[in-house]
Amino acid sequence: MEALKIASDNYVAFTFFIGTMAMMAASVFFFFEVGNTPKKWQTSVLVSGLITFIAAVHYYYMRGYNLQTGDSPTFFRYVDWLLTVPLMCVEFYLITKKAGAKIGLLWRLIAASVVMLVTGYLGETVYRSSSVLWGVLSSIAYFYIVYLIWFGEVANLAQSAGPQVAKATRILAWFVLVGWAVYPLGYILGTPGGLLGMQLVSDAAAAGKAMDIVYNIADAINKIGFGLVIYSLSRSDE
Repeated sequence: MEALKIASDNYVAFTFFIGTMAMMAASVFFFFEVGNTPKKWQTSVLVSGLITFIAAVHYYYMRGYNLQTGDSPTFFRYVDWLLTVPLMCVEFYLITKKAGAKIGLLWRLIAASVVMLVTGYLGETVYRSSSVLWGVLSSIAYFYIVYLIWFGEVANLAQSAGPQVAKATRILAWFVLVGWAVYPLGYILGTPGGLLGMQLVSDAAAAGKAMDIVYNIADAINKIGFGLVIYSLSRSDE
């Protein structure tokens, strides 16, 4: 089978390739470090490795799909997010569990993340003519997660879990507030009603490419960064 080659000006495929390698490297690191991690944080570090491993597998496939078809692998990207974003929410539950976090908090975080992603997918692919409505619904779920992490139950539990957990939770909260906010930018770039009823990039092909590059960069920063914060917590709170 002939190997797929990346042209020097194919920045989308290049970011898929870099994303694959970065996620896989992070996965290897986290998995190997689980055995060297204090027992109470082993599950958190393991989940960090699972997040980046799932992403690496999807990025490998999405890179091939993009090279073969030239299309944006939107469906497969959302499959990746439906697996990894809830796991990122699970991290908040795991690091505050010893401070009294209940299972109900875990399910609220997971449910909000699923609603955020499903409505985003519908607006980006199925109901593009009403993408503003679906974008608003997705944003409501997103801001609910932000509220829980910054001002709600997660924030309160983190404060009572000790200074190291509180610090790590606040850093992760910044990832959610700033890092995750990059995804609506990709949504705006790629949907006809993404911003005040206007599509910022008029050419559909150019919009798809811009969207993929934005998403790829954000994914690498957010998923690997999340894991590194958890890893740092496991070393500072032994």
